[in-house]
Amino acid sequence: MPFSKLGLSPQIQSTLKKSGYITPTPIQEQVIPLVLKHNDIMAMAQTGSGKSASFVLPILELWSKSVGEGKAKIKALVLTPTRELTLQVADAFSTFGADLTRKPKVVSIIGGESIGEQIYAIQQGCDILVATSGRLLDVLSKKQTNLSHLEFFVLDEADKMLNLGFAEELDAILEAIPQKRQNLLFSATYPQKILDIASKITQNPTQVTIEQDVPTVESVIQRVIEVNHENRGPLLRHLLDNEKLEQVLVFMANKRATDNIAAKFKKYGYKAESFHGDLLQDERTYTLNEFKNKKIRILFATDIAARGLDIDDISCIINFDLPRSPTDYIHRIGRTARAGKSGVAISFISHEEKAHFGIIEKRCKVNLDREQIEGFELRGEAPLKVKGPAPIKGKGKSKKDKIREKAYSSSNPKSSSSSPF
Repeated sequence: MPFSKLGLSPQIQSTLKKSGYITPTPIQEQVIPLVLKHNDIMAMAQTGSGKSASFVLPILELWSKSVGEGKAKIKALVLTPTRELTLQVADAFSTFGADLTRKPKVVSIIGGESIGEQIYAIQQGCDILVATSGRLLDVLSKKQTNLSHLEFFVLDEADKMLNLGFAEELDAILEAIPQKRQNLLFSATYPQKILDIASKITQNPTQVTIEQDVPTVESVIQRVIEVNHENRGPLLRHLLDNEKLEQVLVFMANKRATDNIAAKFKKYGYKAESFHGDLLQDERTYTLNEFKNKKIRILFATDIAARGLDIDDISCIINFDLPRSPTDYIHRIGRTARAGKSGVAISFISHEEKAHFGIIEKRCKVNLDREQIEGFELRGEAPLKVKGPAPIKGKGKSKKDKIREKAYSSSNPKSSSSSPF
């Protein structure tokens, strides 16, 4: 089904055509008509499925038909988990709304930039506000932003937001927006905690699930290379030199490791940089742009880069450190093979990671051959699992005993500290 059949205006269709979008993705095909019918939506689809356009396009369509005269008022609020995704979604609204008779005024608010300038931008007139939840609460605390005209409330990457403490911030945000509004929730997974959040936001959403037998992008070639921990750096250099890998995104376990290895690779003459949450916003934006423009060949990153970053030309993903969960693995490898292109995802595993990677394979419904590269073969033996001693019953105080002891101490301040029980 082409976009022309989805009920979008000729202006938006014109913009889509100019941008090279001809056929909607499955989630766009299902969600766009539902949003245009004013349904609340709870949608589940994997990364790279086109979730953002599935709400950006119909919101622009509905907004353009109801936009009034005078200074712009905030009609849509979109919350995302990261600064980069916030900027990306804001850019999508501006891009897809470029041919509308009245172009939307889009404001993005994120940490790391002047809150005063962001509030000023909103006060100058704002139709669509895209924000990270923490900075939104900072802005709302200044009591200079009016959300009473809000018609659309969107949560993008809701499950990722939950990991960042969003559940505690949600109540304050819901108090600041009108009860009558259209709610759109998008997530790659829906654990119980997300369902609990969803029930606070909307009572009767239309559920859309895009199923995939194998929850990975088909055009990603997945490889597993066995290597000892200390040889991962040399092996990566070998692959870069001998397999002619171009734009490479390397996932690391933590920020410190990311900085350290990027510095080492720069000393070896590679165009490399690190990317993580401790960088200033200007540094993050500059680094991403340099990577997109191919002035950086290797980007060493934490999982902040695993979701939402729209970089079409990443040819290879390296799991230098394995992700914690199968879901994170899916999000990581989904950064390559985008926009119809092919890509490679390579995971390094040592003896210690074999069992964990087996769980990832099982959950992702794949069974990958193990490789060893000459000169970097996996050596040694798998460490034996040593069982700890069995717990000794009655050795420590039980929870009940502690509660009784505390209650007794409170009612008998002069008693000794030992429990009478």
